[in-house]
Amino acid sequence: MTDPRAVTRSAAKHTGLILLTLVMLYPVIWMVVSSLRPNEEIFRSPGVIPDSFRFANYSEGWTALSSPFGHYLINSAIVVIGCIVGNLVSCSMAAYAFARLEFTGKKLWFAIMLGTIMLPIHVIIVPQYVMFSQFGWVNTFLPLIVPKLLATDAFFVFLMVQFIRGLPRELDEAARIDGAGHPRIFLRVILPLMLPALATTTIFTFIWTWNDFFSQLIYLTDPEMYTVPVALRSYVDATVSTSWGSMFAMSVVSLLPIFLAFLVGQRFLIKGIATTGIK
Repeated sequence: MTDPRAVTRSAAKHTGLILLTLVMLYPVIWMVVSSLRPNEEIFRSPGVIPDSFRFANYSEGWTALSSPFGHYLINSAIVVIGCIVGNLVSCSMAAYAFARLEFTGKKLWFAIMLGTIMLPIHVIIVPQYVMFSQFGWVNTFLPLIVPKLLATDAFFVFLMVQFIRGLPRELDEAARIDGAGHPRIFLRVILPLMLPALATTTIFTFIWTWNDFFSQLIYLTDPEMYTVPVALRSYVDATVSTSWGSMFAMSVVSLLPIFLAFLVGQRFLIKGIATTGIK
């Protein structure tokens, strides 16, 4: 027989979760609705039921800037793909070294690597900008992509180290008996087993890079080089009337790749976090 108190507690818990979900989703819902409202009605009411619809916001927003909005989507895609490839290659190799190799000062270097997680980007952005400016890389995608090839994202290195440490060393020893060295062990044994950690790195890198505004604003000055976050900022003009409807419409468009990436990779994301964070 069902306990009435348990049913009541369950109903109250689910009701609370639904209300909390609606509160968290309200800004997104409001943005989507505002992308369909006329410009003069957007800030008139905080409600999510529009008085009228204006689908032209999407077509006008797509062509409102110096280039079609698809151009900025392609720029962001280039940066994102470069950062994903860089993190997957460099962070996995660095993680294998910390997890499986023995070398002088290993614990010290690992501690220094973890310490870099606490460094805010505002501390290092000035010396980095000076260095990249001397290289002639300002207003190119290189300052955004090349550092990823050097395993600068310590969070992903640590995540992969935790995952590799959970793999049996007997696999390495069996491969070594067959004559495999560290490169072959890494490529043929460890890397195929790291799929959850690699998928987690891919998803987080995609989301963080796609949403990055500060670094891209610093290094990209030519409007033709703008990525999506910087391009969205161009819709706001302090000297003329801002086309809020067009900006919200393109904001919705820019959210679609993130939503799709999370929808496709959520299974790997949950598995990757579960298998690396509990160890």
